[in-house]
Amino acid sequence: MDFSRDQTQDAVAEVAAGLLERGAGKPTGEIWTSFVAADLTTLALPGRLGGAELGLPAIATLLTEIGRAAAQLPALATFGLGVLPLLELADGTEHDALLERVGKGAVLTAALSEPGSPFTLRPATTAVAEGDLLIVDGLKVGVPYADRAEAILVPTDAGVVLVDPSADGVTLTPTPTSTGEPEFAVRFDEVRVPNTALLHGDLVALHRIALACVGALCDGLLSGATQLTASHVGTRHQFGKPLATFQAVAQEIADVYVISRTLHVAALSAVWRLGEGLDAASDLDVVAYWIAAEVPKAMQVCHHLHGGIGVDVSYPMHRYSSQVKDLARMVGGTSHRLDLLGARCTSI
Repeated sequence: MDFSRDQTQDAVAEVAAGLLERGAGKPTGEIWTSFVAADLTTLALPGRLGGAELGLPAIATLLTEIGRAAAQLPALATFGLGVLPLLELADGTEHDALLERVGKGAVLTAALSEPGSPFTLRPATTAVAEGDLLIVDGLKVGVPYADRAEAILVPTDAGVVLVDPSADGVTLTPTPTSTGEPEFAVRFDEVRVPNTALLHGDLVALHRIALACVGALCDGLLSGATQLTASHVGTRHQFGKPLATFQAVAQEIADVYVISRTLHVAALSAVWRLGEGLDAASDLDVVAYWIAAEVPKAMQVCHHLHGGIGVDVSYPMHRYSSQVKDLARMVGGTSHRLDLLGARCTSI
């Protein structure tokens, strides 16, 4: 077991961090364009499409750097919910044209949740065969970037189906997010897609890749927020002393650090195990629970340690905490994740 980054991952991190630093304060579209120009959008694509075939570890590294900078990009949706699952579930070269467009900046996403059922393994959404077509019906919630996506990976009772969000019968209803990033409830009403849109892999694989990528992004978010807060309390003075020298402040930032390092190890372990073809279910359950239960608490402490500036929207702290709120909701919340984690404990 070796969680150390290899040279390729170091290079990905260096390029991404440089682009994000230079793009600070710029519109999201400009940063995304710079990612395309630097070929970061082709990292996971097959060599036949001009990609680097780097897979989950490299994408997780990229997402962690994006989180560390609190950049709001369609990277999780495109890479973690779209490209990696599509490559895992699809056969042959059938979807190469779609993947090529992603390499040029197009967005993908997935509809993982239904009302009251986050990351559902028993979708109520149906896909019924009718000749050489599939008829898709159902409702999905919390679908990020559905309005910009070239295609949505839609779990159904028949398997995962690729659906064009502009197809007849697809209705997108905007839903609020903490970050303001686009998210939608998506209704499918007798949506007709070719039967070639049905992917042949396992829905569990989609969920595991998605959770690993959520964990990598959240790892970066908490790491960045911790660094920002540590810098603030180290340079902000009260009573002639840095805030960090006060015992209560030191204890609180230490608690945040422990939460951050715990998530870091769990997220790295999950990515490593999946990358090695091993079972990562337990690690992913820990990651998802930690994101839902502990990371939001750590963000509250970071805000508290910043004092009044911590609630100023012109200060970057809110970008970290708002993304964490959305990710905690995405994975299903504390009670749901604790139930899933507890079910693995045979002693209960």
